[in-house]
Amino acid sequence: MTYLRSLPDGTLFDIFLQYPQFSDPLHVFLEALLRGDSPFSPAEREMLAGFVSGVNECGFCSTVHIGVAEGLGTEEGLVRRLLDDPEVLAAPERMRPVLRYVRKLTERPATVGQADVDAILAAGWDESAVVYANLTCGAFNLFNRWVEGLGVDADPKYVKATIKQLIDGSYLGVNDMVERINARKEKPTYRVAEG
Repeated sequence: MTYLRSLPDGTLFDIFLQYPQFSDPLHVFLEALLRGDSPFSPAEREMLAGFVSGVNECGFCSTVHIGVAEGLGTEEGLVRRLLDDPEVLAAPERMRPVLRYVRKLTERPATVGQADVDAILAAGWDESAVVYANLTCGAFNLFNRWVEGLGVDADPKYVKATIKQLIDGSYLGVNDMVERINARKEKPTYRVAEG
């Protein structure tokens, strides 16, 4: 469901279909950010995406990206436990300052300071890790507000299809599907069984 009258039973993918001019560049960016070269593994980046989305209480994004993180090797249930722990002590030690940074950047961005960045560097990360954490946090704050502001819910069938796509495929695959479906005027595969 969405709040959009044109898509009362819509999903986020239906919004991508309706607004490819926004979806396309965002997915190109996400592919580079979450699957390109980075000091963080794809699982760690998805953990950050799911964690930020959980801090924002975005049900759809947190469910999807925690599912992707777990599918890529993150311990099952870890991200959800971290959301309830202000000190994120269950996280691998090296990830703790990164998670604290993205939580603070999400909840109180004006309070982020040199000490927050220095803590990441002291954990053994280089400056590029700070940039990747920062951009992942910013990207998911944007997506969380897109999803929540348009009323996208976490329909189980769509969530499952999304997790599978992001584990097996790529963010660019979303753009390929949008282009193919819009060109052929076909139904998305998660809707075919619905008639």
